[in-house]
Amino acid sequence: MSRKHLSALVNGRAGISLEMAIRLSKAFGGSSESWLAQQVQYDLRQADAGSNLDVKRFAVA
Repeated sequence: MSRKHLSALVNGRAGISLEMAIRLSKAFGGSSESWLAQQVQYDLRQADAGSNLDVKRFAVA
């Protein structure tokens, strides 16, 4: 993992891809799944914060 890639990740200019998750796992420990889970949580928070979706619940029959 290059310093450039790590800097982009730390400074929020890059996300954690599948390949990056594997690299982070090997470099810092933890599972690649846990690194990806952190990215998914971040993505969900970002999407939810800017979401103005008008979605109606389905009626239960």
